[in-house]
Amino acid sequence: MHTYHTPLDLVRERSPERPVAIARPDAVAVAANWFQANFKGDVFYAVKANPSPWVIETLAANGVRSFDVASVPEIELVAQYAPGSRMAFMHPVKSRRAIAAAYFDHGVRTFSLDTHEELAKILEATDGAKDLNLIVRLAVAADGAAYSLSGKFGVEAHEAPALLLATRRATQDLMGVSFHVGSQCMRPTAYQAAMSQASRALVRAGVFADVVDVGGGFPSVYPGMTPPALAEYIDSIDRGFAEMMVHETTELWCEPGRALVAEASSILTKVELRKGDALYLNDGSYGSLFDAAHTKWPFPVKLFRGEAGEAVEVDGALKPYRFYGPTCDSLDHMPGPFWLPEDIGEGDYVEIGMLGAYGVAMNTRFNGFGDAETIEVNDAPMASMFGLAKRSISVPKTENHNVVKLSRARGKKRRRK
Repeated sequence: MHTYHTPLDLVRERSPERPVAIARPDAVAVAANWFQANFKGDVFYAVKANPSPWVIETLAANGVRSFDVASVPEIELVAQYAPGSRMAFMHPVKSRRAIAAAYFDHGVRTFSLDTHEELAKILEATDGAKDLNLIVRLAVAADGAAYSLSGKFGVEAHEAPALLLATRRATQDLMGVSFHVGSQCMRPTAYQAAMSQASRALVRAGVFADVVDVGGGFPSVYPGMTPPALAEYIDSIDRGFAEMMVHETTELWCEPGRALVAEASSILTKVELRKGDALYLNDGSYGSLFDAAHTKWPFPVKLFRGEAGEAVEVDGALKPYRFYGPTCDSLDHMPGPFWLPEDIGEGDYVEIGMLGAYGVAMNTRFNGFGDAETIEVNDAPMASMFGLAKRSISVPKTENHNVVKLSRARGKKRRRK
């Protein structure tokens, strides 16, 4: 990747015609070290949030060497860019061929399930292996989450005891429980409530868990969506774990995705046309702006103007705009509002921030659009949960902030004591 100090330097140097994905590896490094220093257990990165090779490499280089994978291609990605890392196949529904490839070809030993049928499938596909770590995913309430992930996966409370007992009997290694409180969880106590529910299921089953996996859901900060400090989520998990009926050696795991990478990417787009308050960009919902279209999140934005050698960042009076992407589909619409200067027009550049989670991962290449090169910058993200920028994003203010250096001392992973 080419490296620039800021996206403005890229515009000044060559006025790109295509969208440019902007990578901030330092933001990934700081988030990785924060979780290791503060979470009292093992941190598994949820690869689906951003499968970019530079993300995998940066996490591994900063001590996160456990990965939550959902497919064989994700397993192969981790094996290539973080060789020797531990992987957990946490998708509750997998093909027999995928299970066998994970186990026999890549050494994966941890598998998630939420039905008796999936348990039997895992055992059969691994030829009755005795060294499996089997994690039962429970259905829990998703109150306080921007995206509820309940309904598709997770065994219901009345069915959980029988499945937990069967899983306990099936493995000679680790048996555990997992859950997901929902993506972008805005309520720290949701973790403690879910852990209480998991504890009741274990008691009813008459089994102990070797692993308690609290899943993902750790939030980032977006316009109009400022969550509590991440330390409050850790405190809730600590309280919940202390109250659970588990062994003294029970391991605590988590699977952050968004919180590790949201701040680490943005997209630089070009305005192709303006129609009143509608801006037509060269990237959209079939590219890196899926969430802006389908969940209507108004991501933070900046405006750059000028030709190579003369570009500047533009401030001034702001007004709300909506975006359209470059495809012929009318669904390629991002309603915003996105606050930008009143005189924005064709040829201007808009940096759309906080797209590190589920941005490039959702790119489809529909209509021949969506292809973007990736460059690296070393400026601050537009907002941060880790002190890299002003934590909340004012609307309509779009000011950038200086980097605040954080300690990168790696936290010790430890079991419950």
